[in-house]
Order: sequence, then C-alpha cells, then structure tokens
Amino acid sequence: MAQSISLGKIRSLQACSTPEGVFAILAADHRDALRVQINPQSPERVTGPEMTSVKMAIVSHLAPQATAVLLDPVYSAAQLIACGPLASACGTLPGHVGMLTALEEQGYLGDPYARQTLMLEGWSIEKAKRLGANGVKVLLFYHPDAGEATERQDQLVSTLVEECHHHEIPFFLEPISYPLDPHMDKRSAEFAATRRRVVIESARRLSKLGIDVLKVEFPVDARHDADRASWADACAELTEAINVPWALLSADEAFEVFRDQVEIACKAGCSGFLAGRAVWKEAATLRGDPQTRFLKSGASKRFAELKEVAQLHGKPWYRCYQMPQINESWYRGY
Repeated sequence: MAQSISLGKIRSLQACSTPEGVFAILAADHRDALRVQINPQSPERVTGPEMTSVKMAIVSHLAPQATAVLLDPVYSAAQLIACGPLASACGTLPGHVGMLTALEEQGYLGDPYARQTLMLEGWSIEKAKRLGANGVKVLLFYHPDAGEATERQDQLVSTLVEECHHHEIPFFLEPISYPLDPHMDKRSAEFAATRRRVVIESARRLSKLGIDVLKVEFPVDARHDADRASWADACAELTEAINVPWALLSADEAFEVFRDQVEIACKAGCSGFLAGRAVWKEAATLRGDPQTRFLKSGASKRFAELKEVAQLHGKPWYRCYQMPQINESWYRGY
C-alpha cells in the first residue's frame, strides 16, 4: 500500500525531478574522495579553495542538464549560490535546478566493522531548509547484521526522519554496505557473494523507518558478476522489498557500466540516478581549458545519456505515494 506524503515534500521532490517524476541528479558533495581525485599522492595538501573551484566548474557546466544537484555545506552549497568567478550572472547553481545538501561528516565513529555515521557539527536540517534546499541526504554505513551498531544507525535515521517531517523536507538516505569480517575487502569475491542480500535487506529495513527516497548502491558487484539477467533479477527484488522510491548512485563505477546499471535498474522499478564521479571524474585532475573542454563534451554527453535512459525507463517517484486529498479548507489545518 502506498504511503502518504506531505505537500511540502511533494513540492520539493517535484523540484528535484523531471515533469514525469524521474530523478537525474548531479552529485557533487564529495569531500575526502574528491581530495584523492585531485591529488592522489598528497590529498591532505588539497586546499578548500581548490575543492570549491573544481566543484564550481563541474556544477557550472553540468547542472543545467540536471534535475537537482547534491552539494556539501563545507565547500559548495553556499559558494555555488553566491556570486562566483564561473557564474554567468549571480550564482553558479541555476535557479531552476533543485538542490540537496549532505548532512554527514566525513568518516565514522568506532569499530570500522561496526560503523556509526557522524553528523557535520554546526550544520542541521533546519539550516538546510533555510538555505533553500529541496532535500537533505545522509550517507549511512550499514549492515543489517551488525547488532547494536545497526540499532544505533536505525535510531539515528528515525531521529532525522522526525526532524525532516517537522520541516517538510525530503530525506534522501544513502546506505553504504560493508563486510563485518575485518579481514574481508569490500571489493572481494567473498563480499560480492553476500552483497545482494546485504543491500536489499538494508533497504528493506531502512525503508520502513519513514525516509522519502533511498539512494542505493547497485545490488550486484559488476567486478564479480557480469550477468545482466542476474542484475535485473536483483533490482526487481530490491523494488519489491521496499515501499519508497529508489535512485541509483554511481559509486565511482566506470561510465559504461553505470549506464547499463541505470537502464537495468530503471526497467526494474528504479526512479532515476544520482551520478558523480562516473560522469565527471576526469575533471578533478584537469585545469583551465582542458577541464572546460572535457566538461562541455565528454561529461556533458555522459550525463545527457544517463538522463535519456532514466527518462525512458524510470518509474515516477510519485507512484510510491498516496497523494493528499485537497479541498478549499486545507490550509486551516495545515
């Protein structure tokens, strides 16, 4: 049965999707990962202004194609709203494009195999709403079998859900899987054998907590399973397991792989994508004219292709919700 959704959230999700209800979101909220892209040998030497400059270039060239842009509050959200050197007028982020902001700090608390997400100190859902954000996003390290760590993450999500409900701002939740065995690499064949169950069971649990959109890892590791039929089956199982719309994250996949994943996921009930490094990764290592040429050509073409695929096959997010019944007195009890 479809769940209800508030008017404020409906309006914000409309602002973040195509008129048909599909997400084509540019992800540019990266922090530590972007430092590594910019300077793999010495990421700690990358300055804040360098981070902002790269993000400004990416957003300036790609945001006009996107339905929304996911930004971080440290290096990009306010900077891209205010006047910037790459802005054609005042602000790099176009006014017709939705904006999501991240809430989490980089890293996590405690045992690396029982991870706890940190919220960014001094930042909040209320501040994001005041800034004009159309949604907030949290990256959540999650394993359904991590015991007390899982319960603490569930409690964090429940707390954030309540606050988002109060401010009527959509909550995009990004659960990131990890192996419980400290000797197991997430990229290994051993973890790949469990990834489908972990991703889908995590989505099943978390979707029951009142979040609005799941930003999901592809449930199959393409490095160890190239069978497209297996991919489609896993995505269909994921759609069946949850009662909220889901969008696919790119997770630094090669563009060609991610493009296939978006098509298969959308045909199986996914509502679009949030794409970052799969689209613009090369821009982090380029400067000046070469960076501009890449963003205008290669990256722009990639994003347009992803959007076309999602628009053709994606499930409208609003089909997961029961729209409110409105009469002329609605505002009195609002």
